[in-house]
Amino acid sequence: MSDRFKKIGEKLLPVLKNKFVLVIIVFMVWITFFDQNNLVDRANRIERQKQLEKEKIYYRKKIDQDSTKLHQLRTSDHNLEEFAREQYYMKKEDEDIFIIVEEE
Repeated sequence: MSDRFKKIGEKLLPVLKNKFVLVIIVFMVWITFFDQNNLVDRANRIERQKQLEKEKIYYRKKIDQDSTKLHQLRTSDHNLEEFAREQYYMKKEDEDIFIIVEEE
């Protein structure tokens, strides 16, 4: 095993002594970890952007559904009455409401 590491070290040492290779290695380390716009932060921002795009799509769909529902409620008294009865348990004067709760 030690002979193997020795051979690798003998091949790598002249390359690492080259000032251009050393500058490139330092530059890559700097860009990856220490720069203001480093690669780690950039990857995190890209993930966050993808997450926000998914949320944007979800909320656009939700807005479209709610807009459709609102339009239906504003244009039809029957839909408005049905919504009030289902959501707010409203009733007419001569009615009784029974709420059935299912236990699991």
